[in-house]
Amino acid sequence: MEIFQMEFMQRAFIVAVLISVITPMIGNVIVLKRLSAIGDALSHSGLAGVTIGLCVGINPVLSAVIVSVLAALTIEYIRRGFSDYSELATAIVLSFGVGLAAVFSGFVKNAATLNSFMFGSIVAISDFEMWTVVLLSITVIVAFMLMYRELFYVTFDEEGAALSGVPVKTVNLIFTVLTAIVVSVASRTVGVLVISSLMVVPVACAMLVSKSYKQNIIFSVIFAFFFTVTGLIITAFYDIKPGGTIVLIGIGVLLVLLLVRKRR
Repeated sequence: MEIFQMEFMQRAFIVAVLISVITPMIGNVIVLKRLSAIGDALSHSGLAGVTIGLCVGINPVLSAVIVSVLAALTIEYIRRGFSDYSELATAIVLSFGVGLAAVFSGFVKNAATLNSFMFGSIVAISDFEMWTVVLLSITVIVAFMLMYRELFYVTFDEEGAALSGVPVKTVNLIFTVLTAIVVSVASRTVGVLVISSLMVVPVACAMLVSKSYKQNIIFSVIFAFFFTVTGLIITAFYDIKPGGTIVLIGIGVLLVLLLVRKRR
């Protein structure tokens, strides 16, 4: 417990707890709608926002939020133009994000700072970034709870939801923006290149033990909390990247659950 007396660990723990709540909440909808690729597209767009922020001298978390939200809006716009090939929108935005990040990364003077955003860093979280994460996380949680019923309908049956009077396009747009925010706020602790994995792996673990949609959300939050906090503690002791550590712990737990289920 001594490590939690350090200020940087206190900030990292607060951010980690919030991320472990909002990430699987959004991840449940992404997985059940079979839209896991959106997380990758927005994470690479977030990386482009980070590189732009480092180049022009603004806070990288804020620039990542702005670029990721714009990318989310672009995905929805392109999807409407290719109604029969909606997956094209994700691939196009992902490619654009990779290209933009590659171009601007050449102008970043401090490679270590960029690396901390790519794979996460618990030491570099500032007070401003912590409060930014707190504010945006509260926004995501409140929006998710207010839209819980609509998201439930849209997740399993968009056509039926539309016939029932649910504004499907609006719900999908808001959800995509919330996904962009989640990806951006997790960039400092988890890293933009592995945040999409944190959206999927806890949900996959929860699907092996839960029996309902609500249970799946609860169990996925519990799994994400365990993965994130355990990863942070290991990172503090052994000075390794938290993002990769968190994801590897999650994959390990998933394999164990699969083995147990197979034996049963």
